[in-house]
Amino acid sequence: MPRIRTVALVAGVALLTRRAMRRRIEASPLWPLPALEEPISGQPRSRALRLRVARHETVADGVVQLRLEGTDLPPWQPGAHLDIVLPSGLVRQYSLCGDPEDSSSYTVATRLIPADQGGRGGSREVHEQLGEGAEVEVRGPRNRFPLADAAAYVFVAGGIGITPILPMLRAVEAAGAHWRLLYGGRSRASMPFLEEVEKLGGAGRGQVTVVAEDEAGLPDLAAFLDGTPQGTAVHVCGPEALMDAVDAVLPDGCSLHLERFTPRTSTDGNAAFEVELRRSGRTVAVAADTTVLAAVRAELPNTAYSCQQGFCGTCQQRVVEGEIDHRDELLTDDERADSMLICVSRARGERLVLDM
Repeated sequence: MPRIRTVALVAGVALLTRRAMRRRIEASPLWPLPALEEPISGQPRSRALRLRVARHETVADGVVQLRLEGTDLPPWQPGAHLDIVLPSGLVRQYSLCGDPEDSSSYTVATRLIPADQGGRGGSREVHEQLGEGAEVEVRGPRNRFPLADAAAYVFVAGGIGITPILPMLRAVEAAGAHWRLLYGGRSRASMPFLEEVEKLGGAGRGQVTVVAEDEAGLPDLAAFLDGTPQGTAVHVCGPEALMDAVDAVLPDGCSLHLERFTPRTSTDGNAAFEVELRRSGRTVAVAADTTVLAAVRAELPNTAYSCQQGFCGTCQQRVVEGEIDHRDELLTDDERADSMLICVSRARGERLVLDM
């Protein structure tokens, strides 16, 4: 039986009785990612909220958890995330890991990523500047990593990747579904929510396998997944190598649901094109292996941007001429008619004209 890769689009309040709309997806949104084959559009932008940091606490080595309080907050389902506007203006996406029934607060957690490990400063702002009592703007929640509707579940989390999976574990346990989790990390001290995860596995129908690299090396994914029955939904969140490793040994008949930390770097299918900057009187070349944003900033270095993922909307520009290849997860259908997010979207032809 061929492998099935699907995403279930959830609706309503029941977590495990929703209908699944099946379509292939390569990634979900909390981390930089490529475009979906069928972009989701037509949804209104999430309204911005001003929330207060009610709690800022360390929950593992290098990991802090924030409790953001407000009133009558929009509801969310497991797998959802927030866009957080940091003090510098950077926009970052963080998974919600609290209780969906709590309408007075959102809970997120983030690991500090040093610059020499690819960090761009966002996690440091969360750790050092969003202390208790601070106010922060958030947008959302939005969900591109929903809990699938399935007979049984397998979860694989790597390090901070446990954050979107934790509410999923609570939901499937409450529903009485069979589930298994493989939770890996560099060390037990670096793995957030480890105690709660192990309690969930010991109290109900779930089974938890913890693999700390400093104790046991890397997990044997093939052995863990061996014997997984057909119809099982496999949800994975973690580094790129973990995504690829699970994909390589996914049992036939199981559905794979991914949330990636880093983008795929392949530019297969991309073509070069030109972009005219009408108001500036300049034309820039956009190569197949670069973005419109990068090409434009070489000429106009003050061009605003933030997430570089197609989620925050900072780099939205009006398109005067040309056909757009939209690859974002934000713009509505009306907005797509005459604008684009230049960090991810491209031209369908040989030329675009921007009102810049």
